Amino acid sequence: MKRYRNGEIWDFEHEMPVVGQEVILGLDGGTTSTVCICMPVIPFTDPLPDPVPVLARAVAGCSNHNSVGETAARETLEQVMADALSKSGSNRSAVRAVCLAVSGVNHPTDQRRILNWLRDIFPSHVRLFVQNDAVAALASGTMGKLHGCVLIAGTGTIAYGFTEDGREARAAGAGPILGDWGSGYGIAAQALTAVIRAHDGRGPHTMLTCSILRALEISSPDELIGWTYADPSWARIAALVPVVVSCAEAGDPVANKILLEAVQELASSVKAVVQRLALSGEDGKDSFSLVMVGGVLEANKKWDIGKEVVNCLSKDFPGALPIRPKVCTFYSVSNTSYVIWQSFFSFLFFHIYINPCCFS
Repeated sequence: MKRYRNGEIWDFEHEMPVVGQEVILGLDGGTTSTVCICMPVIPFTDPLPDPVPVLARAVAGCSNHNSVGETAARETLEQVMADALSKSGSNRSAVRAVCLAVSGVNHPTDQRRILNWLRDIFPSHVRLFVQNDAVAALASGTMGKLHGCVLIAGTGTIAYGFTEDGREARAAGAGPILGDWGSGYGIAAQALTAVIRAHDGRGPHTMLTCSILRALEISSPDELIGWTYADPSWARIAALVPVVVSCAEAGDPVANKILLEAVQELASSVKAVVQRLALSGEDGKDSFSLVMVGGVLEANKKWDIGKEVVNCLSKDFPGALPIRPKVCTFYSVSNTSYVIWQSFFSFLFFHIYINPCCFS
């Protein structure tokens, strides 16, 4: 174990007494925010408590290296883990396992790079698990069982699926440059484009113009250029989705078209995963879990994007069983990044005790 990049992050350990209780760190890292929860190790012989005891919780910013760069992403992950341990009165010597579910982990090389970095931070006895955040999101709706399909639609979007024999497939999740259409960023970016097109005469008039200008407290569409490029972060753009939904609900045809296209894009991502893994069987009618996570899919508006996605999919996959995981509001994270904590720790428990081969 050595200090990585930011040794001062761990200075709190110098004055901390030896800790007897072993702990697990679980992280949910996204494009909007990152959450780390520290929980005690539960003996294998004991039943998993409900609710799972949480010793501390820490929140930080974006940890997707594709969004903020590798250095900033690592610093965020290291800081949030240190904060959680400090708040819990623990230190790295007490850690039994670290379980990261992080957006931007798209290839085994991403996993190996993060595992190597974690190995520099933690003692050699610590078990490490790194996966895309979609894996944890799926487990959140299936109580730790990796079987079915998950659709995440927040700042970004991804569809991810597993079969019972361990095969996996994904669709989308490539970031805005490569077309995360249907995501919060994709919806909002299309809305901003529609405003500019309406302003210069290339597109129809839209209620989005007045609504977005009001929301951003600017007076002219010309100012959108400066606002956008002053900080083109994905989450900042995606925060305009509620404005688009409100305009669609008010009958604006441009906003309505943007949402309908988003529904089609999200449904096509799920369809691609289901077909590649044959989750619906040969005749397309077998049942499978469809876990739906993320702010874009929240059922709190009259224009319910998640409901429309399900309606679209049910035509091809009548056996799809939509699941919206219940999130304890105390442990929810603003916007689209959540630690679906009770089920998430069931997932961690499953991998630490039952399926340890997934760890480094």
